[in-house]
Amino acid sequence: MERALSGSVDSRASLHTVSSINAAQLAARLESYESGEKKSISDVRRTFCLFVTFDLLFITLLWIIELNVDGGIEQQLSKEILYYDYHSSFFDIFVLAVFRFTLLILAYAVCRLRHWWAIAITTAVTSAFLIVKVIISKLLTQGAFGYLLPIMSFILAWIETWFLDFKVLPQETEDENRFQSVPDASERAVLIQPGPLSDGQFYSPPESVADSDEETEEKQDHEKPVL
Repeated sequence: MERALSGSVDSRASLHTVSSINAAQLAARLESYESGEKKSISDVRRTFCLFVTFDLLFITLLWIIELNVDGGIEQQLSKEILYYDYHSSFFDIFVLAVFRFTLLILAYAVCRLRHWWAIAITTAVTSAFLIVKVIISKLLTQGAFGYLLPIMSFILAWIETWFLDFKVLPQETEDENRFQSVPDASERAVLIQPGPLSDGQFYSPPESVADSDEETEEKQDHEKPVL
């Protein structure tokens, strides 16, 4: 009986230890998700904003190189800005990159928008403007930059759309669902934890009177002297 009692106590103690470990793991996961929620911006969204910044800087760099190739920067700036010509100027492509950067950073970094309408606007405007400009203007007669600037602007705009729609928004939705599931699991773990052991949990049935009388008679028979 003592061995059975000690085995039951050991099993309950091991179950209590396992439940405590599981509860501690769930609490650690919950704390990590809470700290992730407290971040001002998620990691994947920060990467997207960095790529939008790269878009602006890359188009600006290409435009500056184009200005230096055709002559002095000051002369070319006055030619493309002050005497702007839609058919031959690259200034509007730079302005288009500034438009994408401003709208996307305001929507997805400052306001932390969780919808695709802002990126849809920038991509649609960029695509329509570049297609019309390539058809109507004379950029293709101005050397390599007549091809490079429109093509790179078009590609970068669609990469931003793909990255937001297939990486940023699904990842943030998955993280939010996982964060909401952790408190439910921790509450269930608390409910199934075993309570403290009590003296009344183990019951030993009393010995029957008949068995005790039989044992007494057997002892008396063994104690009788042999004649």
